Amino acid sequence: MTKKNTTNAKNPSKAKGGKSIATDTGAKYGTLRLEEDIKNNVHADWFGAFDYKPVEKLDFCVFAKADADTPLEDRTSFLWAESKLGTRHDIHESLVQMILTIGKARAYTRYQPPKFIGAFDAQKMAFIPYHEVADVFRMNDFNWNVTPSNHKTREFRLLFDRVKDIFASGTLIFDFLKDAKELAQFIKSNFAIGKGDGLNLTQIDKNNFTHIYGKWREAVLPTIEMPDWAVAKRSGIIDADFFLADIFSADNETVMNRLNVLLRNDHYQQSGGKSALGLDLFTEIRFNDRQKAHRQFWSRYKRPPLEEYWDDIMNRRDLLVPQDIRERKGSFFTPRRWVELSQEYLARELGENWQDEYYIWDCCAGTGNMEAGLLNKYCVWASTIDQADVDVMHERIKYMDENSTDGNGANLLDSHVFQFDFLNDSFDKLPPDLRSIIDDPKKRSKLIIYINPPYAEAATKTTVTGTGKAKTGVATENMVARKYGDRMDAARNELFAQFFMRITVEIPGCIIGEFSKLKHVQAPNFATFRNEFRGKLSQCFIVPANTFDNVKGDFPIGFFVWRLNDADVFTEGTADVYDSDGQSIGIKTLTCYTGSEFINKWYARYYDRDRNANVLAIMNTRGNDFQNFNYIRISSTDNHNHTNPITVRNLVPSCIYLAVRHCIEATWLNDRDQFLCPSGQWHEDEMFQSDCMVYTFFSPFMVIKSADGTNHWIPFTAAEVGANDNFKSTFMSDFLAGKVEPPSEDDDLFSAAKRKKTAKPKPVKLSREAKAVMAAGRELWRYYHKQPKANPNASFYDIRLHFQGVRVTASGKEMMNSDSPDATYTKLLAKLRAAHKALAKAIEPKVYEYGFLKR
Repeated sequence: MTKKNTTNAKNPSKAKGGKSIATDTGAKYGTLRLEEDIKNNVHADWFGAFDYKPVEKLDFCVFAKADADTPLEDRTSFLWAESKLGTRHDIHESLVQMILTIGKARAYTRYQPPKFIGAFDAQKMAFIPYHEVADVFRMNDFNWNVTPSNHKTREFRLLFDRVKDIFASGTLIFDFLKDAKELAQFIKSNFAIGKGDGLNLTQIDKNNFTHIYGKWREAVLPTIEMPDWAVAKRSGIIDADFFLADIFSADNETVMNRLNVLLRNDHYQQSGGKSALGLDLFTEIRFNDRQKAHRQFWSRYKRPPLEEYWDDIMNRRDLLVPQDIRERKGSFFTPRRWVELSQEYLARELGENWQDEYYIWDCCAGTGNMEAGLLNKYCVWASTIDQADVDVMHERIKYMDENSTDGNGANLLDSHVFQFDFLNDSFDKLPPDLRSIIDDPKKRSKLIIYINPPYAEAATKTTVTGTGKAKTGVATENMVARKYGDRMDAARNELFAQFFMRITVEIPGCIIGEFSKLKHVQAPNFATFRNEFRGKLSQCFIVPANTFDNVKGDFPIGFFVWRLNDADVFTEGTADVYDSDGQSIGIKTLTCYTGSEFINKWYARYYDRDRNANVLAIMNTRGNDFQNFNYIRISSTDNHNHTNPITVRNLVPSCIYLAVRHCIEATWLNDRDQFLCPSGQWHEDEMFQSDCMVYTFFSPFMVIKSADGTNHWIPFTAAEVGANDNFKSTFMSDFLAGKVEPPSEDDDLFSAAKRKKTAKPKPVKLSREAKAVMAAGRELWRYYHKQPKANPNASFYDIRLHFQGVRVTASGKEMMNSDSPDATYTKLLAKLRAAHKALAKAIEPKVYEYGFLKR
């Protein structure tokens, strides 16, 4: 291949952008000293037949050649790549940096996603198909705002761990010199579109159909003459049905006749059921612009997609369903790896021939992805509330019948797939053969209800905090809630619990294999429900919730196998634990906490009701579990309705409360674990108490602000830190030095032996870890007080704010920056955080020893 050097390598100062580095003549581009030179050469040598255009913050983007009038966002994209100088780069880390850059810029929402993402340096180039990593961009609660080039961030390592197995099996790496012919052939074979028609139309595939849907909603949806979309949505018709009718069309005629909405040349047909004579009824829906926008939009795309993508697109209709409908109807896609694992666990429990010996009903099947791997279609039934999803399943069955060798489609019987609203409809609507199984106790004992039910609940976080309203229509407007609500108590607010209640009452003795949150086995307010939902938990595994598309939050989702013919009330069980990659990482005990006393009840014993007491700060409390950890903080003012004044009488219990709630990191795995009322042994452990105090002083959840009043929480003297004036309050340093008189004999909670009021206070003893934290904190305070105009009464929060500054979020809220340009401060803070983390590790074993948590 002839090299076309488009840059001045002998005089790199004339090239634009990039940083110079030492050369490496052993690589094809080793003599180039600027990154921009490498990018230009890679384009000229390998991608000259394509357009090379910048996109957002992405280094290197290759698009199909197109007319100058074609907007960049509408062009077919082949490659988005990260470029690097030199040769000493981990190519997989460069790929992760590319993924982070894409996610941070959200480029895939404005441009056609590429066929490949890649990375290259002076020596080599790597490719991986975009669809292999597309799911990571749908990760919930992931911070995409980190700096992609910083490979040491927590987010970078989390992402690397998530995709490393994909890289191991799917990355193609070419050496520019050694693999030149192979690289050229790879590009020639894979970077091509529009063969045969010369139109360069954009192909619709599993990577880009959601992106195209977003653009379709802007361009076409407003021109569809739907009288009332709200009414249509309540009847199960959503705009995505019109989009699917469009993409599965040839010559403006929908080729999948079983879809809920069909495109018929210049109008849509919506199925309206059947007439008295059994004939199909249709409603015609036309365009308000004589189909002008529709024709213009679809002139850019080749329809229908290649058949190899049909099942992928139809099976992922959930990605096009609005959030409120997904939550209410359970339109959530169960990842294939968890489906396969759940069937392995069913085989463990029921034997290797379970599919031939048992009946299976998925009563909230969606588009039927949980039925993948079920081989005996004569023993499987699938139902769902949404007729459009039923139509998709029928299409997948048809596809399976016509393409039985490619592994796609749905291995079901048409007569076993039906529309059924499990929370409202009578069992009289069931197919006769399934109804006969439910009515026969012997057959019913061989029936598996195999489901991933909806997770919507009536109350959300915004409801609890007073900023939102309960979701309408979720828990109270259905037959099951009305019929069994009194037997469920608070559990009636959860749709998945309603499913289980109807099953246990109306299909007694069956087996349930179900995906759900852990509330039904752990939540204290599910105690009434557990007394009704009786069964033996025989198998269980749990995985991170955010591995399920459209499910938000860092909490566990479990797969449970229950035998309802064993009338047990669940008290405790074990679950196998798997990480996001499907690797086994241990076993977790699941406890229901029935009869337990919780930490907030314990802390309430130390509330100071004396209105004349000197208030040191406000303790903010909320809930008894890890998921509420963000609310547990000490502040200067009373800023929400779960608060308690901190005074000298309850200082130590307050510090213990905060330290215990925060010293163990909140993770997806412990999210539902409950903090409990401890044993009295903590009274005897002065070192544990002082550790908790020091932990609290330097906690990021200590948000005392001197601007809001006197700061009583400085653990040093003014002389120790070189302050330019006396402190307004020396309470905390005096307390540590043993200069604060205990209020009374009954209130003395710090010492193991109760002292008389006249007893002389003793200095607080500190552990080795606590001393290290104090020393690191002292260095930080000293550095702050060397700054011009340092506030002598500054709190830990004030000091961090001084060096880190604030930024204004998109919502207009001020937020402290996460880092500082001051290198000395950054070093001192890192030292303090490391010591603080070590102190947390020292406290952690005693959290379990004294019963604040169960192992």
